[in-house]
Amino acid sequence: MSPRRKTGWLVYVLRCRDGSLYTGITNDLPRRLAAHAAGKAAKYTRSRLPVRLAHTEPQRSKSAALKREAAIKKLSRPRKDLLVRSTAKRITGRQGTRTPNPLGVNEVL
Repeated sequence: MSPRRKTGWLVYVLRCRDGSLYTGITNDLPRRLAAHAAGKAAKYTRSRLPVRLAHTEPQRSKSAALKREAAIKKLSRPRKDLLVRSTAKRITGRQGTRTPNPLGVNEVL
């Protein structure tokens, strides 16, 4: 069995079944998403399955990821929704090929 290749650290936001948002960090997104889907990750998401990935932001280190996670968690719900919507627009290509970053954060998918 080959070892799993880890990507760099990133912050992710999940949209839960009830519409709430969950923010976390990981250095292995596929493994973490599988854990959430199986109900074996965060207690918060366990009772709100299914969840889907709504936003990601790569970070240069674990420390940077933790800081960005804390900053996102402090955002108001409307600001979090704006962040998630800006990601969806970039992924789907709506409103041009790249939308301006409404929160002034460095985010790359």
